[in-house]
Amino acid sequence: MTGNNQTVISQFLLLGLPIPPEHQHLFYALFLAMYLTTVLGNLIIIILILLDSHLHTPMYLFLSNLSLCDLCFSSVTMPKLLHNMQSQDPSINYVSCLTQMFFFMVFGDMESFLLVVMAYDRYVAICFPLHYTSIMNPKLCACLLLPLWIVTILHAMLHTMLMARLSFCKNNVILHFFCDISALLKLACSDTYINKLMIVIMSGLIMVIPFLLIVISYARIILSILKVPSIQVIHKVFSTCGSHLTVVSLFYGTIIGLYFYPSANNSTVKETIMAIMYTMVTPMLNPFIYSLRNRDIKGALIRVIFNKKISL
Repeated sequence: MTGNNQTVISQFLLLGLPIPPEHQHLFYALFLAMYLTTVLGNLIIIILILLDSHLHTPMYLFLSNLSLCDLCFSSVTMPKLLHNMQSQDPSINYVSCLTQMFFFMVFGDMESFLLVVMAYDRYVAICFPLHYTSIMNPKLCACLLLPLWIVTILHAMLHTMLMARLSFCKNNVILHFFCDISALLKLACSDTYINKLMIVIMSGLIMVIPFLLIVISYARIILSILKVPSIQVIHKVFSTCGSHLTVVSLFYGTIIGLYFYPSANNSTVKETIMAIMYTMVTPMLNPFIYSLRNRDIKGALIRVIFNKKISL
């Protein structure tokens, strides 16, 4: 098949990770353990929030959505990577590759948006504590979440359709362990100007603007703290915002390190290592960050276990 809207290549080969053959089994066991930990940790957070009525608040509604995103975000790439490492078959067909790219963008974009919504939630809780329940009402929460899911799906569809119009007629080796949009564009043998232009434009809307909104939210929080200099207030703010700031630092720190500080040497290796951070490490750590620093989550876990023992 040839033409502008079709492709000669029916499948791609994922180069994978730069791991020596003698260490393949060790890294396979490590990545499998990380993935299972990610799935289990995020499922526990979601189940606790569903079962415990004390956690039926806007903050934990957003947290449950974040855990769902982390679980799905990791599941988009990790099972295929593990399968390739075990079978030594790096192939992925054309449709599966575009599908993986689509869902990778959906859950990655949604995580960025959720971090903004959670920052706004903390801003309202700290700066307007008496009006928190009236401001963060269920209607507003729905109005925040539903449009964001729609926007992320439309954004991913845009890039997927733009990618589908390209022709791939020579090299089919993707220098990555998943179908990353930038890695795919390097293989295209047709004009990619529109694709690259849309990436630049949409990256500002999806990543830069959300990051600036988070910075503004926490700047307002800090300004409100300075007006009431109290150790007790500062401790309360850190206990409320510490987990979220840690997750924001992990998520955006990796992105800034990857895209704003590019290296000329070993760029492929650097991109792969950074991708491991935001596809494997961050989704695995998020449940621990929120549970270890959050007394409500710990209390909910104790209540659920205690009630389960009584029922048994």
